Amino acid sequence: MLALTDHEIECFRRDGATVLPQLLSDEWIDALREGVEYNRTNPSAWSHWYTNPDDSVGFWTDYVTWREVPEYRRIVFDSGLADVAEKLMGSETARFFHEHVLVKEPGASERTPWHHDQPYYSVDGDQNVSMWIALDPVPQDRAMRFLAGSHRWNRWFIPRKFIDHTPYAPESDRYELLPDIDALIADDPETHRVVSFDTVPGDVIVFHYRTLHDAPGNASATDRRRAVSLRWVGDDARWAERPWQVSPPFEPDGLHVGERLDDTRFPVISR
Repeated sequence: MLALTDHEIECFRRDGATVLPQLLSDEWIDALREGVEYNRTNPSAWSHWYTNPDDSVGFWTDYVTWREVPEYRRIVFDSGLADVAEKLMGSETARFFHEHVLVKEPGASERTPWHHDQPYYSVDGDQNVSMWIALDPVPQDRAMRFLAGSHRWNRWFIPRKFIDHTPYAPESDRYELLPDIDALIADDPETHRVVSFDTVPGDVIVFHYRTLHDAPGNASATDRRRAVSLRWVGDDARWAERPWQVSPPFEPDGLHVGERLDDTRFPVISR
């Protein structure tokens, strides 16, 4: 069984993000690297490059390929990460929402803008966790940054396009434009506390879907920045609609707003 301490659970719930050092063995990391390479050469229709795929420098993503990539499927069903997700969420169950691979090749300068994930998704509920699994060393100067406690602001920000950082839509009653987070941090760094983690393969960063985060480009001339994120939801998860195209672009396929995600696309992982 994978180890998880009370302190790690406390940090996750308080800050909305923490790191679980060396949670996964080398065997799991090697398997995921094989899966990412297979995924790169066998992309899904939802795969996307934020740079020209013919260039040597690129930033690409893909998601919802766990049925086609055996290594992804095994880590979801066989690794014990579902138990970790349950404990972090305080849930009786862990339902797998989707996986998301993100690769920044050496020299990829594209910055990931400040955002939080849940407004992109077709799911509501507070019991959720993303597990960002490092497949390469990522020093802090190339690491994600999280705004501690922002998952408890009770604010929903309009998604932003990664390609040019523009918002998906105008403001509405529920969704607001994201403020200048870097300015907030500069003006009051104690109130707007940033947490970031220097990671090596086997470390897993866990964060809430509504924790604000960003990431720089990959300034290394030699090192890739490969990561596989596993997205989980708990007992309170319900199907949701957004006033824009959700990502991943799941269709309802019989699910109605407010219903549980009882669908083979979102399996509950049993102990």
